[in-house]
Amino acid sequence: MKDLKDYVRTIPDFPEKGIMFRDITSVLQDPEGFHLAIDKMQEMVADLDFDVVLGAESRGFIFSAPIAYTRGKALVPVRKKGKLPCETIEVEYDLEYGKAVLEIHKDAIKPGQKVLLVDDLMATGGTIEAMIKLVEQLGGEVAGVAVLMELKGLNGRERISKYRLDAAISYEGK
Repeated sequence: MKDLKDYVRTIPDFPEKGIMFRDITSVLQDPEGFHLAIDKMQEMVADLDFDVVLGAESRGFIFSAPIAYTRGKALVPVRKKGKLPCETIEVEYDLEYGKAVLEIHKDAIKPGQKVLLVDDLMATGGTIEAMIKLVEQLGGEVAGVAVLMELKGLNGRERISKYRLDAAISYEGK
């Protein structure tokens, strides 16, 4: 069987010169690669105790849904501003080239619930840090963070160092 990294397509100089873009669509498009990715992420969190899986829009939904389903847990989407129909709380955070806002329904997490955060990528840590703030504002406890891929050269792990982070794939660069 191939290693999970073997399914990731690397595109040099995208979106700008010097960047090695790690494309997960090639993982998703290959049934074996996708299966391996989900299995690996399931294994990473097998020892965690959590009540809720929080998936980040949009690629985080792909990986959070199977984890919630197989573990029999609730799935809560964290969405970009203006996408959720009920009363929300929000947090603004910095992107590499600007700012963004994430929202969650006010009633999505109950005080004391343990929450697993799931996304496709940990780069600078901005999205994960914003998700942590939302969970904690609602009185939830972050049980851990699971991502398909971590770009270690962008130091996101340091930004959320208080929390457990598991990555199925890690790259040293950016």
